[in-house]
Amino acid sequence: MRVFFLNSLVVGLLVAALAGVRPAAQGNPEAAKLQNPITASPESIAAGKALYYRNCANCHGLDGGGSPGNDLTPPAPSLIGKLKHGSTDGEIFETIRKGVAPAFDMAAFGQQGLKEQDIWNLVNYVRTLAKK
Repeated sequence: MRVFFLNSLVVGLLVAALAGVRPAAQGNPEAAKLQNPITASPESIAAGKALYYRNCANCHGLDGGGSPGNDLTPPAPSLIGKLKHGSTDGEIFETIRKGVAPAFDMAAFGQQGLKEQDIWNLVNYVRTLAKK
């Protein structure tokens, strides 16, 4: 009985912690409508690149080519060419901000302290990778 209670408590806390975290914007027409308010200037792209190296490169690779994953991290898709979770600026923004559900193999960086401007700068940098 005690084990059941502890398991229920852990599951309840996990559900509560994830409350409000929605799935990534894959195929989300509302996200696709979002317009990037940050011009893709050299400054924005440089800021996005610094954020990418700090937050994204460990999974997606320095060049954005993706990775097969390992014992500690799941596989990460390539960011070059067609993007797996939507290719509009809004969809990329929402994927970074909200993460990739249901297992959240990619964290919700909006909940980890990245501000909207930072995420838009990341979008501008990811666009440069997608063009390779």
